[in-house]
Amino acid sequence: MGHTGFNNELYLEQQKKAILGRVNATDGKLYLECGGKLLYDYHASRVLPGFDPNVKMKVFQALKDDLDVIVCIYAEDIERRKIRNDFGITYDTDVFKIIDDFSDWGLKVNKVLITRYNGQVGATQFMNRLKRRGINVYTHKATEGYPNDVSTIVSDSGYGANPYIETDGRVVIVTGPGPGSGKLGTCLSQLYHDYRRGKKSAYAKFETFPIWNLPIEHPVNKAYEAATVDIGDYNQIDHFHLSAYGEPAVNYSRDMEAFPLLKRIIEKITGQESFYKSPTDMGVNRAGFGIVDDEAVSSASLQEIIRRYFITASEYAQGTGSGEALSRIKRLLDDMRLDTGMRRTVPASQKALLHAVKQGKGHDGIVSAAAIELPDGTIITGSNSELMHASSALFLNAIKHLAGIPKGIDLISPSTIESIRKLKKDVLNGKRTSLDMEETLICLAMSAAQNPSSQAAMDMVPLLRNCEVHLTHLPSLGDMNGFRKLTIRVTSEPVFPSRNLLDE
Repeated sequence: MGHTGFNNELYLEQQKKAILGRVNATDGKLYLECGGKLLYDYHASRVLPGFDPNVKMKVFQALKDDLDVIVCIYAEDIERRKIRNDFGITYDTDVFKIIDDFSDWGLKVNKVLITRYNGQVGATQFMNRLKRRGINVYTHKATEGYPNDVSTIVSDSGYGANPYIETDGRVVIVTGPGPGSGKLGTCLSQLYHDYRRGKKSAYAKFETFPIWNLPIEHPVNKAYEAATVDIGDYNQIDHFHLSAYGEPAVNYSRDMEAFPLLKRIIEKITGQESFYKSPTDMGVNRAGFGIVDDEAVSSASLQEIIRRYFITASEYAQGTGSGEALSRIKRLLDDMRLDTGMRRTVPASQKALLHAVKQGKGHDGIVSAAAIELPDGTIITGSNSELMHASSALFLNAIKHLAGIPKGIDLISPSTIESIRKLKKDVLNGKRTSLDMEETLICLAMSAAQNPSSQAAMDMVPLLRNCEVHLTHLPSLGDMNGFRKLTIRVTSEPVFPSRNLLDE
């Protein structure tokens, strides 16, 4: 399923050196705005095969004795219950997860900032929950004068109106659940207060994509555009960098647009010419130096663009994505001359669907199919039935194949399946009584205690991690949760399994 294209140890060494260089160059604190994901960076691990999704946390562990963390969240993201799609949780829930995750790595987090707070009910409730768990909570209102009036922004009525967040470490990580959390504004506000107190602190940005020292048209950078079609980011040549240093660099549109204003704000705060000559200067990203096989990362990135197409199309079908985002990803597919059939599980699932239709399979007029590519490249398929969703059938077929178990052997007893179906229909009043992925996983675990074949199949489940799956229909919540917990990479056609508006 592809070759390793990224060296974590090489990257780790380069990244530590880059951050420590910025720390040592300042007399005060270094406020490090962290974009992207610090943990579970599955996008990076998909486009950079071999990338450890948690390698960035190892960088911070090396600095933990001189480290502090501020977690930012935008008040309106709490209010509208914005979802982090990779985990299927809301942004406010993700703040709790961030705190717990840092703690698991031996890094204490006890400072949360709610940005652009204006008394929103949901944000106030969230604040109370945090305080009752011993977390220090701060609020910032929208900055007066932002974005055009620099004199007001850098004044007592601008950044000066924000409370100062006391920190102990020289390196202050400023992170949040997603874009728009207010991380940059928080860094600049802290910088303003430090200079007022006579501390000459500094600001830098740490994020993985786009990779500044790869060509703008490189598949890795194009995959970043595919991942951000919902917010409209696109890559640009950093002309500030080219003009200052005579060398090309790649940055993204939001940073390019914001740089002139950001430079003016920093110069107003510090009272001197900015050290930074370009947006690229502000970054400390060294991911490009960890790439050891360009062909491997290019191939993986092209697959990611196709994968993002299906995700965007599915979000649009379900009403959570925009037509503009869908148009962008379609253009990107065309520009890169990619076809969805290049994702091997796509034609395999379609072929399985046609076979199921011809065989009269399915249930209640619904016929769906799924395909998975196993680590050795083998393609396994499954289709739905009266007993199971296509996802569940696929899952059991895959682990049977890996364990060398004949197709005719039951991994879950028919009586167990029937008992659950009866519960769903007669007690829970469900319309669809077939087992979804989550239910199937639980049933398999129960069967493994009594059935040696089930235990043998269960032992194969970890081998499915990071495998590619495609479904001919949108997955149910139970299916998606099951795949997500197994870290299986799922796409689907933007097609509902039936005409019913409420199908569960």
